[in-house]
Amino acid sequence: MNQELTVKTKTLIDELKTICANNGLGNDGNEFKIITQIFLYKFMNDKFFYEVKLTDKTLKSSDNIEKALSKYSKDAYTMLLRKLSADSARLKKEHFISELAKRMNDGDFHKRLDDTLLDIGRFNQDIFSITTDSGAKIVLFDEISQFITDQSKRDDFCRAIISRLMEFSFEGIFSQKYDFFSIIFEYLIKDYNKDSGGKYAEYYTPHSVAQIMAKILIDAPQKRVLIYDPSAGSGTLLMSIAHEIGDKNCTIYSQDISQKSSSMLRLNLVLNNLVRSIPNIIQGNTILHPAHTDKAGSLMKFDFIVSNPPFKLDFSDWQAQLNSQGERFFAGIPNIPNKDKDKMAIYLLFIQHIMFSLSDTGKAAVVVPTGFITAQSGIEKKIREKIVEKKWLKGVVSMPSNIFATTGTNVSVLFLDKENKDKVVLVDASKLGEKVKDGKNQKTLLSSEDENKIISAFKTLEPIDDFSVVLDYEEIKAKNHSFSAGQYFDVKIEYIDITAKEFAAKMAAHKSALADMFAESRKLETEISKRLNKIQYEGKK
Repeated sequence: MNQELTVKTKTLIDELKTICANNGLGNDGNEFKIITQIFLYKFMNDKFFYEVKLTDKTLKSSDNIEKALSKYSKDAYTMLLRKLSADSARLKKEHFISELAKRMNDGDFHKRLDDTLLDIGRFNQDIFSITTDSGAKIVLFDEISQFITDQSKRDDFCRAIISRLMEFSFEGIFSQKYDFFSIIFEYLIKDYNKDSGGKYAEYYTPHSVAQIMAKILIDAPQKRVLIYDPSAGSGTLLMSIAHEIGDKNCTIYSQDISQKSSSMLRLNLVLNNLVRSIPNIIQGNTILHPAHTDKAGSLMKFDFIVSNPPFKLDFSDWQAQLNSQGERFFAGIPNIPNKDKDKMAIYLLFIQHIMFSLSDTGKAAVVVPTGFITAQSGIEKKIREKIVEKKWLKGVVSMPSNIFATTGTNVSVLFLDKENKDKVVLVDASKLGEKVKDGKNQKTLLSSEDENKIISAFKTLEPIDDFSVVLDYEEIKAKNHSFSAGQYFDVKIEYIDITAKEFAAKMAAHKSALADMFAESRKLETEISKRLNKIQYEGKK
């Protein structure tokens, strides 16, 4: 069933993209909004029917759930909605896809679909709205027909969409949401999360990297913990750590400057049964306007932080506004270069913000450019010195090149742990993985065996030749605070015991070979000399 539904779901997504392309929206910036919002509308319908059946057992055996619900009185239906869990979507009867399907031949059908989506957003505003750093609300749905510029084609466009949504139901898969919907989410957004979106383009963190980060961070059962990503993107890292902890045992907080990323994250939370965390999604500038504060107005502290922040970004327009935040940016703020402002190292601000945002027992995993772990001066060095001085380092994994297909920058993962006062693990995983083509780019894929080898190095604290070392903080200080495993590997010279007779035979063979080479050399010298003597000058006649 899982495989069959996966195929049907991917086919639905492809068909929606075809409908968009046939109406002039292929690769259009608005195509993303249409595809993801219509998919979410379909998901919410099927999930609603699944949940009302659990709430009212009399509905469970119904052959036609919509017909059964149509018989509810207004008061009975209102009472049914109240019994749903706090993070469940509430739908009115007129919101059902089947109700829209009955009216597909009506005039101005596009307006009926738009009004339905907008009304669902209003009806569920408290649950599904994203907040900006200025306090504004971003509602769940847009008027999707507005993206069709030819008004005469809007009805047919919306009819084609609704007809596709009637073909199957997700109801049978909701108990397996993690396995199924993580695959579907990747497929849903794969064309909209590439490095082609300007200076705020999102970098999709590979699942292998996300899995390694989550499994190293979570080494014991957790309950009621707060997890945070200050540059959340589409939420891959947050989903991995939430699944490792268990969705009932954690609350997610996030912030990202990209509205598109925030919308992706909202969809990801809905698909992964983490709806209650949607009010904690903030769309805004984390570095300039960090939005998550406690009751006293101070920045919140988190138990776990994961992040794959942007490495380089022009923040010259607001760089001066950060100078007053010395405690948060203890190591300093990158200067504005005379040229190439886009190369300003904004990731250094994110690392400092993450360190400031950790609770007293907090742990973090941060993707950084590999150059950070060995830089001998500047902000990078000051950050590493503080991490060692405070004894907050759990370890570092230097990843293979091209682990991110969209950037050629070599990356490492920095693991912080405020409770780790003893041993530190440094891993050089640069030789792991298989190189494959990803479009025009080359990408390195880590196998499950590769992932397990990296994770095991942290769990067992057993050094592996030319792969991992286990150190104390004094050893790291002695190496100028380097976090690179390779700088701690022993230089080995292999010695092979041989007898005097074997040694004499080897030497005789070497001498004989050398004599042959000398003889050949003398022949060449004689031949070259002869040829030079034959060369004569021929002037102009």
